[in-house]
Amino acid sequence: MENQQQNIFNDGPQQNLPNATAVLVLGIISIVGCFCYGIVGLVCGIIAIVLAKKDNRLYMVNPSMYKPSSYSNLKAGRICAIIGVVVSALTILFYVIVIAMVGMSGLMNPAIWSQLGK
Repeated sequence: MENQQQNIFNDGPQQNLPNATAVLVLGIISIVGCFCYGIVGLVCGIIAIVLAKKDNRLYMVNPSMYKPSSYSNLKAGRICAIIGVVVSALTILFYVIVIAMVGMSGLMNPAIWSQLGK
C-alpha cells in the first residue's frame, strides 16, 4: 500500500510512457502499410491501439509522473493507428470485392477461361 501511495504522489523527475514511441511508430506504419494489400496496416494498427489503451490507463492513474510530450505522442500514434486500421480494412474490402467480381464474371462467361488457355 505504501508503494502505491509513493507512485501516486511522485515528486521525482517525469518519465516517458513506456510504449508511446512504439505506438507512434506502429500508427505511422499502419497508415503506410495499408498499401500492402491492407494486411500489414491492419496488424500494426491493432497492435498500436492495444498498446495505446494500456499506456493511457497508466497515464490516467498518475498524470504527473509522465511527460506531456510522451502523452502527445501516444495520442498522435493512436489517431494514426485508427486511421490506418480503417483505411486497411477498406483496402481489404476492396480486394475482396474485386476478387468476387472477377470470379463471378468467370462463372457467367466460361468462354473467357477457354480463351486464356490458348
